[in-house]
Parts: sequence; structure tokens; C-alpha cells
Amino acid sequence: MNQPIDKLAWLHIQDARLLCARSRGKAAFYLPGGKREPGESDAEALARELREELSIEILPETMVHVAEFAAQADGMPPGTTVRLTCYRAEHRGQITPAAEIEEVRWIGYEDRERCSPAGKLVLDWLKDRGMIA
Repeated sequence: MNQPIDKLAWLHIQDARLLCARSRGKAAFYLPGGKREPGESDAEALARELREELSIEILPETMVHVAEFAAQADGMPPGTTVRLTCYRAEHRGQITPAAEIEEVRWIGYEDRERCSPAGKLVLDWLKDRGMIA
């Protein structure tokens, strides 16, 4: 079995919908975020990734750990898992796709099939808690 891919993700919910992003050339929507660089804390890495991907600044003092999820990594060989450590945080700035992000979309549960396997788990979890519609 392959080593899990370790990623951080931002859970941003508005009007009972979850903000998701789609990278250029990909079909599935993912949670915004990414991998830590060596020596980075979760707050530093998530702030950097969101600045690069969405052109926003998260407010580190508002960052709260929500949950962790593991699923088959989208587009990777079977048995390759991705582990998402998810946080909520307030932000400043207008969300604008940047870097490899081609599209951002507010996803409701009815859009579940458009998401990566890990994204589907997150949507299920949020729906079970009444946080999304």
C-alpha cells in the first residue's frame, strides 16, 4: 500500500453550501488547500495555499480544526489514499481563482457526484450535521 497523501483543507460554508475548487484539466471538485512545505505549521501552510489558489488571506487567529477524513486519492492508483485535515477560518479578500484553479463553485449535497472521493466524504459528514443542504 502507498504512503497516504497528507493535505490540509479549508471548509468554507455559506448559505448551506461548501466552497470547492476545480483545477485546470480536472473534472472533479476538491476542497481548497494543499500540502505542507517542510517546516510549515498547518496555519502557515493553509494560509499560503489559500493565498496561492484563491487570492485570499485567512485570519489565523480564527482557524479551528474541524475533522480529518481519508479516502481513495482522485486520479491515483487504487490503494493511494488522501488524508484531509480540515479547518474552518474567517478570511479577508475576494475569492478569486488563481494558480492552477480554473473554477470555484458553491457545492450543495445535490452536487456530491461532481466531487473527489474525499470531497464526497466531507459532504456526507456536513450533511449529517445539518451544515449543508
